Amino acid sequence: MNRFDFTPYRRSMVGFDRLFDLLENQARQSGDNYPPFNIERRGQDAYRITLAVAGFKPADIDITAQQNLLVVQGRKPDPASAEGDFLHVGIAQRGFERRFELADYVRVESAQLEDGLLVIDLVREVPEAMKPKKIAINGQPSLTVVEGGDTQAA
Repeated sequence: MNRFDFTPYRRSMVGFDRLFDLLENQARQSGDNYPPFNIERRGQDAYRITLAVAGFKPADIDITAQQNLLVVQGRKPDPASAEGDFLHVGIAQRGFERRFELADYVRVESAQLEDGLLVIDLVREVPEAMKPKKIAINGQPSLTVVEGGDTQAA
């Protein structure tokens, strides 16, 4: 396994500690790929995470959104309580925990479980105060908000 040493970058880059910590934590994770998932970009500020959670009911899944972290946990009831005796178990019956690091201002918009797929929609909402603004020169009264390279009158 290749380990990347961020020490030289930490010495010369101020304020990027969180980014380096995220990269180092990703490298340390064991590589458990259960349940499989997709991450897609659905627009400039919209994302979707889809997890394959066959056999899980909505009551078996917990979704927790914290600042910059989304945690999806699945817990299956005890298989001993199921009716009948299984001769072969090919469908995963284990619980899981999947963590997703979220960028600033990304929030969970909705979550749906249908046909064995858990779909979580995310949206990025940058506060108006954090958006870049053009400043007028020589006291001209109009300020414009910069969005996607275009300017609009505010």
